[in-house]
Amino acid sequence: MAAKNFSPTQLALYTALLASIPVGICFLLSSTKWWLALVAVLCVFICNFFIFREVLRRFIYRKIKLIYKFIYQTKASKREEMYYKYVLPQKSIQEVEEDVQAWAEKQNEELESLRSTEKYRREFLQNFSHEIKTPIFAVQGYLDTLLSGSLEDEQLNRKFITKASSNIDRMVHLVNDIDEIARLESGKQSINKQDFIIQDLIKEVFENIQATDANKSINFSIKKGCEAPVHVFADKEKIRQVLTNLLINAVKYCPPSAQVVASIYKPDGARALIEISDNGMGIAEEHLPRIFERFYRTDAGRSRNSGGTGLGLAICKHIIEAHQQTIHIRSKLNVGTTVGFTLQARKD
Repeated sequence: MAAKNFSPTQLALYTALLASIPVGICFLLSSTKWWLALVAVLCVFICNFFIFREVLRRFIYRKIKLIYKFIYQTKASKREEMYYKYVLPQKSIQEVEEDVQAWAEKQNEELESLRSTEKYRREFLQNFSHEIKTPIFAVQGYLDTLLSGSLEDEQLNRKFITKASSNIDRMVHLVNDIDEIARLESGKQSINKQDFIIQDLIKEVFENIQATDANKSINFSIKKGCEAPVHVFADKEKIRQVLTNLLINAVKYCPPSAQVVASIYKPDGARALIEISDNGMGIAEEHLPRIFERFYRTDAGRSRNSGGTGLGLAICKHIIEAHQQTIHIRSKLNVGTTVGFTLQARKD
């Protein structure tokens, strides 16, 4: 039997037995009276047993109890005091070790989570600072140029004021997007669900995007076989925002005359799956796990030049999660990208 699996009482019993056997052997060797050896063995065994047990309980397990109290970091209730006094000493050394290891692993997980959160916070502040400084410095540059003498040139001052106004609009969009994410995360953004046909909403968003897409002439369509009306139960305006963000991203990273296709499925009676696919440049596999993070860009220069706040996919993720649904992405470089999300189907 492995001694590490013994409780304090069993360990004291085992140790006392080992200590008393040599005493009995010595008595047998020095005397022919076997009963003296037996009495000596019993006396030594009993004395050692109580001594070892008290030593283990008072000095070793007392420290272990303090460790337990430190682990749970709370003032012990009467029930916990009973546990520390009567139940804990019955645990084997191995069980106590396992408890401490489990606590240590939990602490390590929490520490890793805090480190990850801290890293995310630093990245967020750096990205936000960069995003907000760009339009601020641009506005400052235009105003300084105007104040230094260009204000009297009507053609030039109108040009600079228009550009300054455009950068202020960019800042407003950035602040509004961050404010919306904050409301979604805090649960303050209400979700007003209603029944509607998802294909009708997709067509509306398609038409709005096409009206502003004069340069690329992207071909929008609903996949064949997915035309049958699918009723969903969701916040229509929030889902409109999700579809708009996804379609704008598809247009932004697609070449002229590219294809953007919407697919609608019903994997079960409770949910509907909506996917937006394009045959654009695609996304490298190493970027996919972080694609829904705020301000995360797969190509910082190109993405920033193409406009946007870098928060579109993050907002989509928060809106879908606020509906208690999921969103995912599949992509391959030079093949295309598919973003899908689920919605609750209409209740019959």
